[in-house]
Order: sequence, then C-alpha cells, then structure tokens
Amino acid sequence: MRERRKLKRVLMGRLLIFLFAIAIQFIWLVWLMYHFSNLTYFLPLIEFLSLIVLFIIINRKINSAYKLIWAVLVLAFPLVGLTLYLIFGHYWWNSSARKRLSETHGSLIAQLPQNNEVLTELKAIDLARANQSVYISKYSYYPLYRNTDTKYFKSGEAIFESILNEMQEAEHFIFLEFFIIAEGKLLQRLLNLLEQKVSEGVDVRFIYDDAGSITTVQKDFYLEAQKRGIKCVKFNPMRPILSLLMNNRDHRKIVIIDGYIGYTGGMNVGDEYTNELYRLGYWKDTGLRIEGEAVSSLTSMFLEMWNYITCTNDSFECYKPQAYKKSQFKGNGFIQPFGDTPLDEENVSSIVYMNIIGNAEKYVYIFTPYLILDDEMIVQLQNAAKRGVDVRIVLPDIPDKKLIFLMSQSYYQSLLEAGVKIYQYVPGFMHAKSFLSDDKVAIVGTANLDFRSLYLHFECGIWMYQTSVIDLIKEDYEEVFTNSKEIDAQFISHFSPIVIIFQSILRLFAPLV
Repeated sequence: MRERRKLKRVLMGRLLIFLFAIAIQFIWLVWLMYHFSNLTYFLPLIEFLSLIVLFIIINRKINSAYKLIWAVLVLAFPLVGLTLYLIFGHYWWNSSARKRLSETHGSLIAQLPQNNEVLTELKAIDLARANQSVYISKYSYYPLYRNTDTKYFKSGEAIFESILNEMQEAEHFIFLEFFIIAEGKLLQRLLNLLEQKVSEGVDVRFIYDDAGSITTVQKDFYLEAQKRGIKCVKFNPMRPILSLLMNNRDHRKIVIIDGYIGYTGGMNVGDEYTNELYRLGYWKDTGLRIEGEAVSSLTSMFLEMWNYITCTNDSFECYKPQAYKKSQFKGNGFIQPFGDTPLDEENVSSIVYMNIIGNAEKYVYIFTPYLILDDEMIVQLQNAAKRGVDVRIVLPDIPDKKLIFLMSQSYYQSLLEAGVKIYQYVPGFMHAKSFLSDDKVAIVGTANLDFRSLYLHFECGIWMYQTSVIDLIKEDYEEVFTNSKEIDAQFISHFSPIVIIFQSILRLFAPLV
C-alpha cells in the first residue's frame, strides 16, 4: 500500500509538471501580446484579427455551442481569447495529422465492402433502422454485418475474466487498445499473460493513451512492455508544449484475438474496473464480445490507429476473421461496429445517439457517467419524452469528478420538466456507455454523453438490431433501475442559489471541459 501511494505521488508529480509548463507558456504568450499592445498599431491589429477569427468561427462546421463560447472569448477578451483559439481551437493546425490518418483509414476501409444483401434485408424489416445503418456506412465507413455472434457482459470483472481466458487460447495475434492503463493486479496479470503469448510466437500489439494514463503508469511504460516482447506504443504522447493535438485523445477500448473474436465497452485496464479496488463504491461497467465477420471492423479501427502512430502500412488481409477460422460464422440479428474521429467534420457518435432517440417509439434507456449536452441533444431528448417515449438516463451517484458531476446535474431540471426520467446509481459509479430502445436497437461502446467524447475523442461502438443479447441488456437496465434513485423536482429544489449560479457558469464553458 505504501509503495502504491509513493507511485501515485510520482505520477501526480508528472501531471503537475506538465500543467505547470503549459501554464507558463500560456502566461508568457499573453504577456508577450500585452507587451506589444503598447505599440500604437497593435490593438487595432488585434481587433482586426479578432473579427477575422470570429468570421472563421461562425463559418466553421462545428457544434453551435463551440461557436458561441469561442465567439464570446474572442470578442470579450481579445488577447486571451485569441491566444486560446490559436492554440486550442484553430482547425487547420492538425491538418497534417488529419491527412495522414485519412490516408491510413482509406487504405484499410477499402477492404471492408458492404454486403448489399444484408442491407436490403434490414430495409425490408425496418426502414428507419436501415437508414441509420446507411448513415453509419456512409460517414463512419464501416459496413453492416449478419454473421456475427454477440455476448453481453454487465460488469468489468466478467469482461476481463472472459478476455484473459480467451487470450490464453490465442494462436496468432492479440491486439489491445485502451484509454487508461493503471498499475495494479489486473495490469500485471495482463502483462504476464501477454509476455507468455509472445514467447509462444503470438503477435501482441498494445496501444494506450498517454493523457489517459498520465497519472496511472510510469512515463516509459511502453518501453517496459517492449522489453517483454510486447509491441507497445502510446497515442499522442503528452509533451509540455501548447498544441491543439493534445486535446484529442484515443478513448477507444478494443481487444481482438486471432481476428475473429473482438471486445469493446466502457472498461479500461485498472483494478477499479474489476472492483478489485473499491474506490467509488461498486464500479458499474458493460462490455460486448463479438465473434464473426463484424470483428473485421474492430480490427480495421485498431490497425488504422496502429499504422497512424507507427507510420507503418500493415495490410489488413492476414487479420480478417476467415484467415484463422475457416468455419461459417453464425449469429442472429444485425450488427455494425462504428468508429468516430475528431479529425473530420462528422460527429458520428452524436448523430447515431440522436437517431436512436428520434426513432424510438416506446422507450430509450441510457447509461452514461457524464451528462454534458449541446442544445441539439437536449431538444432530441425532450421531444422524445414529450411525444410519450419513456426516456431514462442513469448516471452515477458517487462521482469521480465533482465539478463535472455538478455540471451534469445542471441539465436535470430542463430534462425533468419535459418528462425525461433521471436516475443515479446508488451502489457507486456508473461508467457504462450504452443505449437501448424498443427491445430492438442497442449500442455498447465507449462514447459518453459529453462534449469530449462526442466531439474531441476517438471513440468506437457497436450498433445492434434484434441481436440475441438485446433481452440481456434490457434485464441489466431493469436491475440497475431497481438499484438507483429516481431524481425528482424535490431533489433539484435542494440546490442553493449559489450552486445554481455556479452551475450556470460551468454550463457556459461546457464545450471546453
């Protein structure tokens, strides 16, 4: 325990040093601009640049909430606002990264053609949901599948037990991609198993996000993993330099075993996700195992990120499901993995979520750890409730980030007034990210209902229609409802005026959180 506390202090020290370096650079830039403001031509130049930036912001294809906050900052505080925008908000500063990722994505996605017979079959059953699938294919570029089996997990411990057991049987390759990896029993167990598989000749590749893991593992963890024979890289390394790219993180969770078995869900590699570490009460997560043709899309997502980070061009051919399992895959229902990237102008996760809400006839159930919404999502939820759809959202009762939780609660009143039902999961922290609607449609994935997930992170999810796990997902929701408290107007009335004012201020800056 003492060693763990010592390690945590070291890791927190790394984060503080990083934040301090960023703060110093920002203060220096503002001071520099302020210093030049003494020149007679400087202030008119800043005002002129602010107007140009304002026109750029207004004409950008971004969420209206982003436009509003950037416009306010640039106009009200030209020196600070302009500096912030040029560092964190300017679209073209990541053009080279976008181009490289687009090229990598294009080379892989070309090998995943849509089977038109499958799409035609879904259109004959449910045109509205088929149109949803068409959207995913058109803008996320991943096809709809039929021959894929699904298995649902309602806890992190169950997910990882299955993953670790199946990894022991891997014969060819194991791919892993996580936002957070944390020192502890689970990580050590995973590393020992991966090292064993490497010794057996299995190709093991591991991607983790440096920002997500900045306080949970040592800076050079990837080097330690490489010493074990694991091909390990970190996405977007945290450097103490002001850069827009630092704002975009890899929030995906993907595990692929021999090309025909895949996992995704809310889980990261840490002892709290398996409830080995009881940090915020019971940690509620969900995950999905798929076996069959749809694993191709998860593999493509992983290779896209791997080739992007390592500047390689690995072919997809030898990693397809049929490469190592020749038998016919079976599964009922329709399944469509999808990815979302911040380096384009399409907010796939947000639109897929809103389409589920908009197409709902009886109910929409939602698990999310955070609730930081734009106007479009608020209106969609309100309209669904107003037309009689049973809309229920479950959040944690024990938060991991108190300011974010306070901001999430600021949306309660307007949603409750429209008839949306809100629950807080009493046993602990709700970390799952899933949707369920009308006993037909479900999503299990990685994207939270917040600005960062929907607009700034790399995310993934699996959209399902009439698959065998729909009933199990519904059972899980019903169990969670019984273990949660429903929020009502009386709960909101206990907020003090100071808290309400503070929440209003937080809401203003929600797009930047």
